[in-house]
Amino acid sequence: MKKLAICLSLAMATIISAGDAAHAQQDTSKKKKMSSQGKGAIIGGAGGAVAGGLIGGDVKGALIGGALGAGGGYIIGNEKQKSKEKKAQAKKDSIKNKQ
Repeated sequence: MKKLAICLSLAMATIISAGDAAHAQQDTSKKKKMSSQGKGAIIGGAGGAVAGGLIGGDVKGALIGGALGAGGGYIIGNEKQKSKEKKAQAKKDSIKNKQ
């Protein structure tokens, strides 16, 4: 039970720190969207921390799982962003060629 509480608290801390609560004093009229890489790193880190804590059985496992999950999530988000940019460029090129 103690392991589960540690994992859940790590996951919640990650999610809360990435949310709007951390930007209380920021001007809300010009919000920036979070990048695909950032979203992937947060989701992967939280999932990895929970999985690592459950599998490893201690905080060390949660930290390792969180780090690996964040790295993997970043890579996946980066590839998603590249794919999105390629599609946008292909769309621009096809419109340009039709003219």
